Amino acid sequence: MVELLKSLLLGIVQGITEWLPISSTGHLLLLDEVLVLSMSDNGKELFMVIIQLASILAVIILYFSTLNPFSLKKEAKEKRKTWILWSKVLIATIPGGVAGVLLDDYMDTYLYTWQVIVVALSLYGFGYILLEKKGRGQREPRVKSLDELSFKDAAAMGAFQMLALVPGTSRSGSTILGGILFGIDRSIAAQFSFFMAIPIMAGASLLKLFKLGFAYSSSEYIIISVGFVSSFLVSLFCIKALVAYVRNHDFSIFGFYRIALAAVVTVYFLSTGR
Repeated sequence: MVELLKSLLLGIVQGITEWLPISSTGHLLLLDEVLVLSMSDNGKELFMVIIQLASILAVIILYFSTLNPFSLKKEAKEKRKTWILWSKVLIATIPGGVAGVLLDDYMDTYLYTWQVIVVALSLYGFGYILLEKKGRGQREPRVKSLDELSFKDAAAMGAFQMLALVPGTSRSGSTILGGILFGIDRSIAAQFSFFMAIPIMAGASLLKLFKLGFAYSSSEYIIISVGFVSSFLVSLFCIKALVAYVRNHDFSIFGFYRIALAAVVTVYFLSTGR
């Protein structure tokens, strides 16, 4: 029962932090110190992969109508627009996908430390605050719908997605703020950021899934299932909440939160002498 509660909590944290610009890595790093799952090393890694896939599934379910080019309810023109949207998503995926393949092992080996995460949390926290303060009172967004978002805009957001390779940055935060800097409406930038996550996160997760294999105990599969369900359900809520929030609010609150989290991580690891 204790392991199931741990799994439930980890899934909830994944569902929240994957989509809010506050870094899922930073939160899971802290939780891994106090909520250690009684699983094999491969089992733990599989658990993290599965709860990430659950978050991606939530995006697909929520936006299935928008993303489905085969819908019988759509006319030919609408289907064409959907294919164009997917083309933009793939264009946006290329920078992060290429960088991920080339740098993934390096990042895992050298950058997955609490010090790097603290620096990223802090820098992006201050960045959010400064950018939002500077941006107040600026002109109306240039792009106010997904149809208006160009291939150039998609590529620009894709370039910002590369920044998320550094642990502690936040993929959604990087891409949404990148979109805002290029004149894209906040809610449109948020939605496109979610769509961008589908191929790159699903691809990376599925690749790890096949590397890890499927030889696990029944108790490990139960723990993984609980994490999957909680991550999926919480992701559904958080995706809707974030889109609604960014329509009328800026990212400053997330900046302050990131700085506070960086302080907590620093105090914890320094106090434990690690």
